[in-house]
Amino acid sequence: MLPPRDGVAADAPIGVFDSGIGGLSVLQALCRALPAERFVYLADTGHAPYGERGDAFVARRTHTVARYLVQQHGVKALVVACNTATAAAMDGLRARYRSLPLIGVEPAIKPAGSATRSGTVAVMATRGTVGSARFARLVAQLPGSTQVRVQACDGLASALEAEVACRTAGEALAAHAHTLALGQRYVQALGPWGSAPGEADTLVLGCTHYVFAEPALQALVGPQVRILSTGEPVARQTQRLLQAQGLQRPAATPALAAPLCLLSTGDASALARAAERWLGVATAAHARSATSRKFNGNRALALDAQELVAIN
Repeated sequence: MLPPRDGVAADAPIGVFDSGIGGLSVLQALCRALPAERFVYLADTGHAPYGERGDAFVARRTHTVARYLVQQHGVKALVVACNTATAAAMDGLRARYRSLPLIGVEPAIKPAGSATRSGTVAVMATRGTVGSARFARLVAQLPGSTQVRVQACDGLASALEAEVACRTAGEALAAHAHTLALGQRYVQALGPWGSAPGEADTLVLGCTHYVFAEPALQALVGPQVRILSTGEPVARQTQRLLQAQGLQRPAATPALAAPLCLLSTGDASALARAAERWLGVATAAHARSATSRKFNGNRALALDAQELVAIN
């Protein structure tokens, strides 16, 4: 292992960022692959959904969040766990933070091209992702014999966010029904499904939110269809980059007192419920006192304990 990069400690946290709760699917894979690391996860729910915003807005928010995580939390690496933000801002981030390990997420188009046996791949993603130049390049790299069906899934990420925000069983049931209806509509638009020529046998989830709907989507497309997402490949790439710069925290070192810090620019309780549901982490009840400070000319409200934070 190489010595650490100058001025950066191996004990520094890894920043993980998404427009909302979807990036928790990537964080889940990161925690499994890098159990000794400390993570700071920021959900920009106050400005979501990114997938239905313009590139300029998404790039501006991405740079704001990246600057906050670097300056206020001293992250040693940054995972942009949002396909739309990766497409809109990753090139700019790489130009600005040349020594910072940066890991983005992209739809698993290339692995899908290798996995398909029927020759047809289907992709579910946000409108921002499917309309990006990065997405077009990924599709163009596939062999000409591979057919790619693409569906912009308007509202699906928001529906998954709304499910977590529900406070009563009745609200949750209605929200889940809406999510299922959207999933069914988009799956039908991408069909037919199966292993025969002309049928899609591989489904790419091109938004980190959609991973939380995977069981329902699998039931809709059938057991013969393989579903691909990006969490585990992103975790492996993060580990490779940390090792290359001597920044990976050795697994044998003593456990950290606070391995996970959750931040939100919107409803912190929704993020806390999502973390409890999908990561098994309880957070919201521990938020205690608050102090305000200035960040980038904007008011930042910082809560101690589990660090549920609003950056507006």
